[in-house]
Amino acid sequence: MIEFELRRTGMLIVVSAPSGGGKSTILRALLESDESLSYSVSATTRTPRECEDNGKDYHFFAEHAFKSLIDEDAFYEYAEVHGNWYGTLKSEIDAKLASGQDILLDIDVQGSLRLKETMPDCVSIFILPPSIATLEKRLRDRGSDSEEVIQRRLGNARGEVRMADRYDYILINRDLDDTIANMRNIITAQRFRSSRLMLKDAFGRVLVSSPSD
Repeated sequence: MIEFELRRTGMLIVVSAPSGGGKSTILRALLESDESLSYSVSATTRTPRECEDNGKDYHFFAEHAFKSLIDEDAFYEYAEVHGNWYGTLKSEIDAKLASGQDILLDIDVQGSLRLKETMPDCVSIFILPPSIATLEKRLRDRGSDSEEVIQRRLGNARGEVRMADRYDYILINRDLDDTIANMRNIITAQRFRSSRLMLKDAFGRVLVSSPSD
């Protein structure tokens, strides 16, 4: 009897949403329920919020330190958003993918599109709020931003929504549980794409190999 084995390298799942769109809650639920998922902690120059920890929520850097990392080619992508710098550190990505881990990455539209150019095999998902009015309410209920910041975030959100069709998937976050379930379905389907898999027989012979192998 010939037995088969499927193997694959890790997958990068890029998630974007307007600020206040609910993506942090969604990603937290996915990470808590799936041990195969890990989270890539982005780097930023913005000030930490009260509930955030350095190295867990973000890697927080002074602007001069962040720009030194740019000079050292330490990022897969970086961009200035809402007056602050954000970036994806190569050190956060490479080792995890090589070990077979699937990585959730929470980045803005600019960074996502740039990363898609560098790593075209990544899965990109855009999460929409039900409406801009709902988004504004969420931002105000958060109570952490000034009126100026809220208006800037709403303006940026309108521009980001126009870029949603450049993502692989679009979800409207009307119901949190439904959105989480749909995210799980996307991830499960992507894990079994033939282009991500290597098929071996019981003797270790490679029968089918993905183009990236």
